Amino acid sequence: MAKTSARTKTRSIKQDEETKTLLLAALVDSSDDAIISKTPRGIITSWNRAAESMYGWTAEEIIGKNVRVLTPAQLHQELNGLLARIRGGGRVEHHETTRMRKDGTPVYVSLTVSPIRDAAGRVIGVSTIARDITERKRVEERLHSTSQYARSLIEASLDPLVTISPEGKITDVNEATVKVTGVPREELVGTDFSEYFTEPEKARAGYQQVFSQGFVTDYPLTIRHQDGSLTDVLYNATVYRDVHGNVLGVFAAARDVTAQRQAAQYARSLIEASLDPLVTISPEGKITDVNEATIKATGVPREELVGTDFSDYFTDPEKARAGYRQVFSQGFVTDYPLTIRHKDGGLMDVLYNASVYRDVRGNVLGVFAAARDVTAQKRAEAEVAEQRARDLERAAELERLAELERFQKLTVGRELKMIELKKEIEELKRENEQVRRAVSDAGTER
Repeated sequence: MAKTSARTKTRSIKQDEETKTLLLAALVDSSDDAIISKTPRGIITSWNRAAESMYGWTAEEIIGKNVRVLTPAQLHQELNGLLARIRGGGRVEHHETTRMRKDGTPVYVSLTVSPIRDAAGRVIGVSTIARDITERKRVEERLHSTSQYARSLIEASLDPLVTISPEGKITDVNEATVKVTGVPREELVGTDFSEYFTEPEKARAGYQQVFSQGFVTDYPLTIRHQDGSLTDVLYNATVYRDVHGNVLGVFAAARDVTAQRQAAQYARSLIEASLDPLVTISPEGKITDVNEATIKATGVPREELVGTDFSDYFTDPEKARAGYRQVFSQGFVTDYPLTIRHKDGGLMDVLYNASVYRDVRGNVLGVFAAARDVTAQKRAEAEVAEQRARDLERAAELERLAELERFQKLTVGRELKMIELKKEIEELKRENEQVRRAVSDAGTER
């Protein structure tokens, strides 16, 4: 009875072992990973269906061959090292390497290699689980290539570029940022973005605005180089996100506008040096800028002039309005006469010359107008006209006097002639009387 029970128990154990073996074989065969067993020297002893799919060898073709047939020649030393490690009782996990399919094409794999031991603990074989990571490697290579391409673009930029964490720390920079700050990349990364500007609080407010609004455009800052030199920049920045849309940080690009600002200051100096009132006018007829000469001509401060109607400061607003509209329609006006009224009531006669000004794409932004003060000129012209009128009047008077003189001369001449004539008549009368007497006397004597 006891013998029967022992035989039954032994049979049950064997059945359990067979069941476990069958179950293990089923699991191995159904695995998506290639599962291979081999001797400690590398002779393949088992090969599942995933191994057939991965390497292109059937079990009948590969079993009995050395695992070297799956290994590129340049990796044979690596294979020897792995086998030696397993024979020494070690284990290898997630070892990424390259193996070779039957047709010679490479396959990237992640290997987990373990020793197979007998009941006494001796290493009698090697188990290898290989996962095909070819696609992952391709994705990684594409990502690496994309990353390298992006890095090349970033480094090729002449503009300082920087990435900023939500805590305001610099996470990456390009070479242009290194140059503009004079600080090496390794020293920049991890420091506060705002430290490198003349106005740290303004810089901090800028990147915080990006996180709150998603972007900033043409945000003005001044970078301070470690040698003390300054660079005026306009920052354009936006947030960047992970694949799930979570904000990771800020990407900011700075455009150096130092030369542009210097040019603007130079132009401003030229404008302010002009003794002529200068003004810029928007398409809506609003004043957008003026120089000091305009302030003096109107008696109104710049901040009160800007934004008001250009035509408000003239004795004839409609004529002023027609003038700047003519500039927008024709592109310019020349010697356009207007009279500026000072706030204290004084008047200034001017001649305006004006033309449109444009952006880099040729779009009209407004009108630039220069007024030449011709008050003195008009006064002189009036004086000349008055003098000319007086001269004409004097000439007319002189002409009348000359005519009178001629008349007087003519009248006097006539009177003199009459006197002479009378004298001649009197003389003739005397002579006649003498003749008559002489004749009378002669008759008496007879």
